Amino acid sequence: MSFRLILSLLFFSFILRNLEARSIGDAVVADGVHDFAVDLNSSVFATVLKESKANFAIVEFFAHWCPACRNYKPHYEKVARLFNGPNAVYPGIILMARVDCAAKVNTDLCNKFSVTYYPMLLWGPPIKFIAGQWDPKEKNNEILPIDDGRTAERLLNWINKRIGSPFSLDDEKYENDNALLRNASDPAQISRAIYDVEETTANAFDIIVENKMIRSETRASLIKFFQLSAAHHPSKRCRRGTAELLVNFDDLWPKDLSSISLDAAKKSHENNTTKHFWICGKQIPRGYWTFCRGSKPETRGFSCGLWVLLHSLSVRAEDGESHVAFTSICEFIQNFFVCDECRRHFGEMCSSVSVPFNTTRSLALWLWTTHNKVNVRLMKEEKDLGTGDPKFPKMIWPPKQLCPSCYRSQSKVDWNDDEVFKFLVKYYGETLVSSYKKDGLVKIENEESISDDATSSTAHAVVVPLGAALAIALASCAFGALACFWRTQQKNRKQRKNWSKVKTEMRSGAEDDWDA
Repeated sequence: MSFRLILSLLFFSFILRNLEARSIGDAVVADGVHDFAVDLNSSVFATVLKESKANFAIVEFFAHWCPACRNYKPHYEKVARLFNGPNAVYPGIILMARVDCAAKVNTDLCNKFSVTYYPMLLWGPPIKFIAGQWDPKEKNNEILPIDDGRTAERLLNWINKRIGSPFSLDDEKYENDNALLRNASDPAQISRAIYDVEETTANAFDIIVENKMIRSETRASLIKFFQLSAAHHPSKRCRRGTAELLVNFDDLWPKDLSSISLDAAKKSHENNTTKHFWICGKQIPRGYWTFCRGSKPETRGFSCGLWVLLHSLSVRAEDGESHVAFTSICEFIQNFFVCDECRRHFGEMCSSVSVPFNTTRSLALWLWTTHNKVNVRLMKEEKDLGTGDPKFPKMIWPPKQLCPSCYRSQSKVDWNDDEVFKFLVKYYGETLVSSYKKDGLVKIENEESISDDATSSTAHAVVVPLGAALAIALASCAFGALACFWRTQQKNRKQRKNWSKVKTEMRSGAEDDWDA
């Protein structure tokens, strides 16, 4: 091997290592601007994108001589700061990269991606960029041009609309010591939890399916909880997705599994037919938390989101259905919450209820009291073991900063139940969904949108009419019986042309769940 070839290989290895380091990245400072975006060229383009763990990628195609590109760089970097580098606020969600089309080594690459102007931004899953080309005329292309990202604010707004996120340019990493103070003193902060409630709902459904927890003895409990969620879930797109699952429930998990062959069950397991269902939309779960994000990866998150969901269901249920909502919540935790000790403690508190609830107030206050009992127990355990979140310690809730009127006395804990109930209704009702409405997520969009009322939650199943879903909510006082009747009627409607094939796959998958 010649000396010149050895030098060339060493040089290329050095460049590749630096580029790969930037992909997980140390920010570089140039001309007063931090470089968080990853600089790519044709040699490492496919490698870096292939090895990326991010769900999405944005690639900026620019030219270093272009004045507009130079002026745009600070805007692009403001957004890249949130997603790239060791101190990323939201790591692992979006890889933000750039390619200099003025460099001759990148000429063919930029041509393959049909770059016709600078700067040009493309969005898509990293795996789709690996093919090394993009044709704007191609239909159903998963790589999309970002047509409204000329400032940092507009680019982030485009991202938020695309994946239904609440990102802000002011967001900081966990080290923000004021996070607890804001959550504890500003009631408006709960509005960010609507995204966490969706994340929790999707994660819970995935856990149930992946662990094959739907059996003959748990089937009715899940139907009851789905009925409650279809009527009162704070997220309309989760209500819609849950309603569609109810329509197809008997096909996915038949009551009588004895007639299904073992071979058919195995085939369905391989096809994983339930993957066609997105209970809260195609883009969820997103893989991150906002309001429920802890200062450590193992704290808050799912459990926080589940409590917010249960509190919201308790205040949204009508008086006449409060006890049905209570039993639905208790049975759901008992049958589908995988933390054995948590499930046992919650079950004991459910069993202690001797008089049926007949008002929303009594249900909401019981769940609030139950939550505080859990916090008191965990406060001591986490303090003794050092397992709590140092920035979000368990506390008696709500604190005085959040609801002064909830306390009769400033010197001791003496609750004013009427004020507590008013607070719970506003906090977990109107305030929780306020940012949802502000962001326009309740508008009906086309099927490609991730908006609140996306046309369909699944790839192949029958679409549930919006009117039918709303009818459940409007008749919530009898949501159990109505939902069952509605499911039966919907199944008798004319099916889509390809429904029979999917139905066969769904039925064949049920025995796999049963046998497990």
